[in-house]
Amino acid sequence: MLDAAFEALKTFDWGTDLAVVAPIEDAATAAHDKPELRRDLENRLIAALNGKLTRDAQDYICRKLTTVGSAEAVPALSVLVVKPEHSHMARFALERITAAEAGHALRGALAYVTGITKIGVISSLGARRETASVAPLGKLLADPDPAIARAAALALGAIGNSESAAALQSALQSSTGSLPQLVDALLSCAESLLTSNKPADANSIYKTLTSDNHPRLVRLAATRGLLACASKQA
Repeated sequence: MLDAAFEALKTFDWGTDLAVVAPIEDAATAAHDKPELRRDLENRLIAALNGKLTRDAQDYICRKLTTVGSAEAVPALSVLVVKPEHSHMARFALERITAAEAGHALRGALAYVTGITKIGVISSLGARRETASVAPLGKLLADPDPAIARAAALALGAIGNSESAAALQSALQSSTGSLPQLVDALLSCAESLLTSNKPADANSIYKTLTSDNHPRLVRLAATRGLLACASKQA
C-alpha cells in the first residue's frame, strides 16, 4: 500500500482524494516512536522529493518532513528553500528539523534569496532561536531594504539572548535600521532573558530604554521591566 501511495504522489495535487496518500499518513503516525520506521519513511520521502513531482506533491512531502525529517533531509530541502515557489514549505520543514544542519542551511540560503523569500528565511532563523544566526542577522539590520532590516530585528528579538541584544543595541546606538523595530526587539530580548532567569542581563537592557530619548510608552514598558527584574533579584 505504501508503494502505491508513493506512486500516486507523483501526480498529486491538493484536489486529489487524500485517501491515495493515507498510507503515508499512517506510516508517519506509526513512525513517531519507532526510529527504524522513521528513517525508512524519511528516506522514501527524500527520494521522492529528489524526483519529478508536482509542486503540490513537493509541498506535501515538506509537510511530512516536519515530523519525520532529520539532517538527512536537509540537502533536498536546501535545493527548494532558495526557490521562491517552493521556499515557504521548505523552510517550514527546516524550521522544525532540530538538527544543526537545518539552521546552517537556512543561514546559507540568505545569500541566494531576495525580497519576500529572504524575509521568510530570516523569520525561520528567528523561530529556530540559534545563537549562530545572530551574526548574519545582525548584518542585515543595516540592509537598504527596510523590510529586510525590520525582519532581521524581529528575528533577533525572537532569538532573545544576550548576543542578539548586543547586536540590537549596537544598531540602536548607531541609528541603524528601523528604530521602532529595534526597540520592540530589545524589549523582546529583555523579556526572554528575564524568563530565562537572567535578570541582570534583562535589567541592563531595560535601563537603556528608560532614557528621555525614547517614547513614553517605551519608557513605561522598560520601567515595568526593571521592577520585574528587581523582584527576581530580591
